[in-house]
Amino acid sequence: MQQPKKKKFGLAIQIAIGLILGIAVGAIFYGNPTVAKVLQPIGDIFMHLIKMIVVPIVISTLIVGVSSVGDVKKLGKLGGKTILYFEIITTVAILIGLLVANLVHPGTGVDMSHLAKSDITKYVATNESMHSHSLVDTLVGIVPTNIFDSIVKGDMLPIIFFSVLFGLGVAALGERGKPLQNFFQATADTMFWVTNQVMRFAPFGVFALIGVTVSKFGVSSLVPLGKLVITVYCAMAFFILVVFGVVAWMSKISIFTILKILKDEIVLAYTTASSEAVLPRIMEKMEAYGCPKYITSFVVPTGYSFNLDGSTLYQAIAAIFIAQMYGIHLPISAQISLVLVLMVTSKGIAGVPGVSFVVLLATLGSVGIPLEGLAFIAGIDRLLDMARTVVNVVGNSLAAVVMSKWERQFDDKKAKAYVESLKTDGASGGNGLSA
Repeated sequence: MQQPKKKKFGLAIQIAIGLILGIAVGAIFYGNPTVAKVLQPIGDIFMHLIKMIVVPIVISTLIVGVSSVGDVKKLGKLGGKTILYFEIITTVAILIGLLVANLVHPGTGVDMSHLAKSDITKYVATNESMHSHSLVDTLVGIVPTNIFDSIVKGDMLPIIFFSVLFGLGVAALGERGKPLQNFFQATADTMFWVTNQVMRFAPFGVFALIGVTVSKFGVSSLVPLGKLVITVYCAMAFFILVVFGVVAWMSKISIFTILKILKDEIVLAYTTASSEAVLPRIMEKMEAYGCPKYITSFVVPTGYSFNLDGSTLYQAIAAIFIAQMYGIHLPISAQISLVLVLMVTSKGIAGVPGVSFVVLLATLGSVGIPLEGLAFIAGIDRLLDMARTVVNVVGNSLAAVVMSKWERQFDDKKAKAYVESLKTDGASGGNGLSA
C-alpha cells in the first residue's frame, strides 16, 4: 500500500517563517552590533548566489529566444512597444504618487525635532558622480565596449543588447547555428535548475537580512514617520489592484491570477527588497504561463531598468512629503516640472545602487525642495524599498503578459493548464514548476 505524501510547506510559507523569526531576533537584540556580524554574512551569501545566476540566465534565455525568432523587424517592433508601454505606466505611477501625496498630506504637521537624521553621504556622492549623466548617456551606454566588462559589472542593458545581436547572429547561421542554440538552451535549463537549488536557501537569507535590518533601526523609528509608511503602502496596494488590475483586465486576464502565480516571488522580493532575487523565477513562471521565451527574456530584464513603477510612485510621494514637512507649497507648475524631471532622471540613471534616493537627490533641487530632508526618511528607506520592490516585480511580470497579448503570441491553453496545475500543486505545497 502506497504511503500518503507528507504535505510540504511551500516556499512562500518558509520565507514568511524566516521573516517572522528575523523580526523577532532583530527586535530582541535591537542595537546589538553582534547580530549584524553574525547574520550579515548569511544574507550576503544569499544575495551573492542570486547575483551569480542572474546574468547567465538572461544571456542564455535571450539568445535562445531571439535565435528562435530571427526576425529583426519583429524584435524591433517588440522593443518599441515595450518602451512605450513602460513609459506610459511609469508616468501614471508618478501622477498617482503626486495625487495621493496631495490628498493625504503625509508630511503636514510632522515635527522634525523628533526625527533622527541618517547619513546620506553615499547617495550624495553617487548623485554628484551621476550629475552629468543624462538619458542620452544611458542610450549610448546600452552599446557595450567590452561585453565581458558589462557581465562583470552586471550592467543589464548592454548585456541585453549584446544577447539580442548574438541571438540574431545564431539565427542567421541557420542549421550551422543549431549547436550554439542547443548549447545556450542547455545552459538556460541548467541555470534554472541551479535557481531552484538557490531558492532552498531563501528562508535563511530572508531571516538574516530582516534580522539585521530590525536590529539596526528597530520599530520605534517608524512611529514619527508612520503616516508616510502607511501612505506609501496604501498607494502601492492601490497601484497593484487598480492600475495593474485595469491593465490586466484590458489584456483579458485577472491581476489576482498573476498575484497567485507570483506569491512566492512577491514574498521573497518584499523580504529581500531586491528585484534581482526573483528575476530568474519570474522569467520561468511567465514562460510557463504562456508567454513566448523571446518576449519574456527581453521584456522582464529590460523592465528592471525602464519599468520601475514602484520606485517612481514612491519618489513622487517622497518629494511631496519632504516639501510638506518643510511647509513648502508646490504650485501645479512646480509639480508638472517634478513629473517631467522624474520621467527623465528615473530612466537616465537606471541600475545605479540606491537608485530611488539618487533620483530624488537629482530631482528635489530642481523644484526648490531641501535635499537634507532625505536624511529624515533614510532610516526607514529599507521598509519602503520592500514595498516598491513588490510593485516593480508585479509590474514587470504583467508587462511580459501584456506584450505577449499585444504581439498576439500569448498561449491561452498553456496559461489555463498552468493555472490548473497551480491548484493541484498548491494542495501539495508545490509551486507549479519542476525542480
